[in-house]
Amino acid sequence: METLNYAVLARTGYKGFIQKEAPIRVLQFGEGNFMRAFVDYFFDVANEKAGWNGKVALVQPIAQGLTTLINGQEGLYTLYLRGSENGQKVDEKRVISSVACCLNPYEDADYDRMMEIAASDDLDIIASNTTEAGIAYDPACNQGDRPASSFPGKLTQVLLHRFEAGKKGIVILSCELIDNNGKELLKCVNQYIDQWGLSPDFKKWVNEENIFCSTLVDRIVPGRIRDPKEVEALEQANGYTDPLIDVGEIFGVWIIEGPDGLEDRLPFKKAGVNVHVVPDVMPYKHRKVRILNGAHTGFVLGAYLAGQDIVRDCMHNETISGFMNKMLYDEVIPTLTELDHDDLMAFASAVKDRFNNPFVNHELMSISLNSTSKWKARNMPSFLEYIEMKKELPACLTMSLAAYIAFYSNDIQELSADGLVCRRPAGNTYTVSDDRWVLEFYEAHQKDDEETLVKAVLGNTKMWDRDLNEIPGLTEAVIGDLKKIRTEGAEAAYASVL
Repeated sequence: METLNYAVLARTGYKGFIQKEAPIRVLQFGEGNFMRAFVDYFFDVANEKAGWNGKVALVQPIAQGLTTLINGQEGLYTLYLRGSENGQKVDEKRVISSVACCLNPYEDADYDRMMEIAASDDLDIIASNTTEAGIAYDPACNQGDRPASSFPGKLTQVLLHRFEAGKKGIVILSCELIDNNGKELLKCVNQYIDQWGLSPDFKKWVNEENIFCSTLVDRIVPGRIRDPKEVEALEQANGYTDPLIDVGEIFGVWIIEGPDGLEDRLPFKKAGVNVHVVPDVMPYKHRKVRILNGAHTGFVLGAYLAGQDIVRDCMHNETISGFMNKMLYDEVIPTLTELDHDDLMAFASAVKDRFNNPFVNHELMSISLNSTSKWKARNMPSFLEYIEMKKELPACLTMSLAAYIAFYSNDIQELSADGLVCRRPAGNTYTVSDDRWVLEFYEAHQKDDEETLVKAVLGNTKMWDRDLNEIPGLTEAVIGDLKKIRTEGAEAAYASVL
């Protein structure tokens, strides 16, 4: 069977949208599964729905990557977006044609081509996802390197070439998973400008004529299809092989922090996709962390003790899903006053669909990793703000804190090299993974009764940055909840707060 390219696709009789020719308007650092299922998908829809008429040139951030595969398929690849939407199973196929080519800048010809695109009148956007470690200043990078090893170093080289060609500034969309990614990227570029002794005029152009946008990206992208039989069946149905097949969840939202007028400069609003330009991305980060991530951390530990193993099954358990819903709608959403209430309700509704994804077996134990820091970052802000707002304890979040303690202390067997081995009520063992000092703390307190253990956990200022025993009524409430979990079971304990 032939490998996907434009001629092969035409012979299959594919009826979906395809745009073979268009000017390169985006230079994208990062060619992996996420960017192809997210950024390049949105640009592809913009071509179809908004007449954007643009292509994306991908750039490998490191010397090893997908350049040969992508160019062998003329930039084409098959994307499957799968999940649950409004309670209905969704499995959408789309051949993405927004990618023009992929460049390996560690090869001289591709480095020169990257610089040629950098100086083009058509170029308007640079997008990037070079992993969380990608936005970092490395003083070992030199101006004359071909290319600089760090991504900010490469970007500085690209912007300098564009400036020297007398071209206009562009929009930089940073998608790395760190806070204030655009601001951090600009800071690194300025460090290279200073280190390399570049001109004040160039520095002024970088900072005043270009728009460095911090963004929040949200789409789960498993990437590969792991079942060889499913791959073979898809290839037979498609009429071609495609080693670049990509898979993402149907839900996707891109929040871009930018000035007035940027939304009209970008093609997404006209295309009607879930991409939004806002003056401040942080409220949307709080929305994601507290609702999506906070829901996970808030219910999974108790759900695991109750006998559940994957997220989807929890959504079909009336008690556990009811517990999650009450936690989100009654305790978390009321504390998120920065955003419109209807927006928050819609996001929470989408979260329930995402957790019910029929294509993803999201294991509770994988979510349980490092739950101490996760509970502090994802659930503690809602917990404290609810108390400040309502002058009472939030019942579900308080129970969630007790479930965290129960999960970390349930019939401890040993502290191994892999983590703290505990025994589940059903009889099987499980291994708690967290910072070593956290695991050593729980091992040291394994013989404590509930009162002693709860007071020790809540009073551990290294865990919480404060003594939670000082919150009126909390110690007694968590002791009571922990006893209920241990004597009646986690599911009955969850039911008691509904």
